[in-house]
Amino acid sequence: MLKLLIWGTGNLAKKFIDNGYNGEILGFIETNKRQSIFEGKFVYSSNEIPKEYDYIIVANSYVNEIYDLCRKSDIDISKLIFLYGVKERIGCTNKEILKEILLEKNYTFYCSEFGLHDETFLKRDISVYQQLNKRQNFSIDLDNMWPITEDKYAPAGTMGNYFWQDLWAASLVIKSGIKGHFDIGSRIDGFIGHLLAAGIDVTMIDVREFPTRVERLHTIVDDATSLRQIPDGSIESISALCSIEHFGLGRYGDPIDPEACFKCFHNIQKKMQKGGRLFLSLPIGKERVEFNAHRVFYAQTVIDSFSSLQLMEFSCVAAGEIERNVDIHKYDNDEHNGEYRYGLFYFIKDNCN
Repeated sequence: MLKLLIWGTGNLAKKFIDNGYNGEILGFIETNKRQSIFEGKFVYSSNEIPKEYDYIIVANSYVNEIYDLCRKSDIDISKLIFLYGVKERIGCTNKEILKEILLEKNYTFYCSEFGLHDETFLKRDISVYQQLNKRQNFSIDLDNMWPITEDKYAPAGTMGNYFWQDLWAASLVIKSGIKGHFDIGSRIDGFIGHLLAAGIDVTMIDVREFPTRVERLHTIVDDATSLRQIPDGSIESISALCSIEHFGLGRYGDPIDPEACFKCFHNIQKKMQKGGRLFLSLPIGKERVEFNAHRVFYAQTVIDSFSSLQLMEFSCVAAGEIERNVDIHKYDNDEHNGEYRYGLFYFIKDNCN
């Protein structure tokens, strides 16, 4: 039986395992090791990869970095099987070996990634269709081919972290009965769409340009750190879903400012009216900045930053599932590398503040 290592400990690695494979998994590799055990197997750092293995399955989106690291470390490139994210086939490209290890589902996804549609079920399906088809206008013409092979084994959509986050916040906003809502940088094609469909007017601020005009959506293109366009004590309902953790890191063209997110926290409270509601989502876990992507917060840090508000709910989403009413210290030591846990905070401004 072939001995395999899997480079990755995220969704792509889980997807590879769930789709089925042929071989014995010796362990997993993380470029920067964050954990010791994954899926019951030992996790190696990139500089402690064992020498006795047959192939390394690269189930990771950082393929170029891994490829360069392997070349510098004299790792045999021909023993690497890259599943995703490279523009050309590199590493092991032997079809018989790939079929043997990857089996039907993983091999189909591999062929889809590299446009090798003729290596999949497609040729067989074309033959069957042509034999059964009796309508001349719907006969297969090779000039009209549009081969799609990745959907055969794909699930019927995804319910990831953003799905649950947007659903959580939209449900609370809609149930509140408000007619006008303010938002900072949340997803237009998720959360904002939910509110607009419910007939709620949304004023949204983002440092990036908006793609088009939409009925009921009022937009402001600006840095939202100061919320200078909004009068103090005026906001009845406001949200910021996976947006403020990026403030001040320059990722979206905003000025570098280590305090930008905390300034925004302060200003949100100033702009809220008494009894106003805040719906907030931020990465939580072991506190750190992962420059220039985002910050990860202790839940307590977020709660302390909103001292004039009362916490009504703290829930979490991770790995495509929602966990409601979580202890605020439960994930203080969680590094959760590559698949972040989002804390969902629902606050109300105390009438005394």
